[in-house]
Amino acid sequence: GLSVYPVPDVFTLIDHLRGTKPILPAAPYHSDPKNQPPLPDFADVKGQAQAKRALEIAASGGHNVLLIGSPGSGKSMLAKRLPSILPQMRFEEMIETTEIHSVAGLLPSNTALIETRPFRSPHHTISGPGLSGGGSIPRPGEISLAHNGVLFLDELPEFSRSSMETLRQPLEDGVVTVSRVNGTVSFPCKFMLVAAMNPCPCGYYGHPTRPCTCSETAVARYLGRVSGPLLDRIDLHIEVPPVDFRDLSNTAKEESSASIKARVDAARDIQNKRFANTGITCNAQIPPEMLHEVCRTAPAADALLKNAFEKFGLSARAYDRVLKVSRTIADLDNSRDIEARHAAEAVRYRTLDRKYWTR
Repeated sequence: GLSVYPVPDVFTLIDHLRGTKPILPAAPYHSDPKNQPPLPDFADVKGQAQAKRALEIAASGGHNVLLIGSPGSGKSMLAKRLPSILPQMRFEEMIETTEIHSVAGLLPSNTALIETRPFRSPHHTISGPGLSGGGSIPRPGEISLAHNGVLFLDELPEFSRSSMETLRQPLEDGVVTVSRVNGTVSFPCKFMLVAAMNPCPCGYYGHPTRPCTCSETAVARYLGRVSGPLLDRIDLHIEVPPVDFRDLSNTAKEESSASIKARVDAARDIQNKRFANTGITCNAQIPPEMLHEVCRTAPAADALLKNAFEKFGLSARAYDRVLKVSRTIADLDNSRDIEARHAAEAVRYRTLDRKYWTR
């Protein structure tokens, strides 16, 4: 709605104000999804139907994901295709993302606006300040650069404990505050966390054909690098098994990202109507005071969740996150209430920590 007049120098401005040589206003910028670069497609991933289903749920509700599996099972391949099924960014999100990258000095040249959701994949040697932000003049770190997009942490246990722990509060609040001598700055950081890891140091614990060579102590030490409080903040724990030969040699086309994205967009449309004028954009952001109003459960689902809470010893935070994932699964099913089948699927995604972290 603004007319913008580009002024190269003061003399051009004087001529314009005098009316001797008017400056023509710049043409307004219009976003065009067709101009965006192509993203890796889920059609390239053979097999892994369960993992793809879990990532579809994660994309539909903005949930955090942990992928556990042996080397070569396709964890990174799956994670890198997640942006291809995320909803198109709203204009306000494009502005926010562009501002952050501009402040960090990372805005690509000749780019007026960042139109694709960020996908940040820092190396495991990154420091805590590298993740959260820092510097004598505070600048955004990786978690803020992933705002409105995905932060992918490959080989999660290889990150330092301090780096991993810096994620805990931003995952809850969606904001990170950097305090330095020169001042205190808060950066937004509403991102989807996608983490990937092996089940043990050698990577083959639970593999159907290759034996694990790790001792119990080594496995416990390796898994212990990922703290319980951080695990509690991850909504879906997904086991990614090795791909068998039948899937790899199958010449049939796998489902494309465009097809999956259509279902994701439909679920997000339901959420956009539900959270209109609230500032909430997805189910993962439901605040505690709205949780039971939004996540209405059928009696059978309520009984199932109660049984899971007692059987698995879920924390209050884990229960809330299971409820939010159940809401997303119900949205994908276009169901007003959370039914038992929706709750059962959500609970299944919270059992891997019991399998691995209680050895």
